[in-house]
Amino acid sequence: MSGEVSSTSPVLGTRFATTAQQHLRILKRYKRIAMVGLSANPYRPSHFAALYMQAAGYQIFPVNPREKEIVGRCCYASLDAVPPPLEIVDIFRESSAVPGIVDEAIAAGARVIWMQLGVIHEQAATRVLAAGLEVVMDRCVKIEHARFFGGLSTLGLNAGVLSARKPAPMP
Repeated sequence: MSGEVSSTSPVLGTRFATTAQQHLRILKRYKRIAMVGLSANPYRPSHFAALYMQAAGYQIFPVNPREKEIVGRCCYASLDAVPPPLEIVDIFRESSAVPGIVDEAIAAGARVIWMQLGVIHEQAATRVLAAGLEVVMDRCVKIEHARFFGGLSTLGLNAGVLSARKPAPMP
């Protein structure tokens, strides 16, 4: 594994491809994540990612103007309402919404723009870099965290078992 985006990602081979080492550094350095588009629906990937990152010790700030509270946290209508400092802005919205979110994040003093799996916007990423922020595209913050800190299994959960042995067949 090269440590970069997956071989099927459109980001691979562009100047926006990031490495595993960059993801690890970001996840170690920043502990406050504003999740834009976080869903109150517990079956949505964003909800599961928020619960996982919260359990891993990160402060989660849901940003969704339609909700009052998500994952037990006060929900904010916009990034400028999130209490500073704004560290990681994790985008769970369609790619067409990214430019406006990026403008708001830059104005609010964010450090990292993290676009979830399938969320890619190169023009917005160019603005992010020009503003001196870091950008990650087409990656899941939960999957990257689990990859480095032992929370990944076939179900995406930490089974709490470390073993190189093949599991016994089910009866």
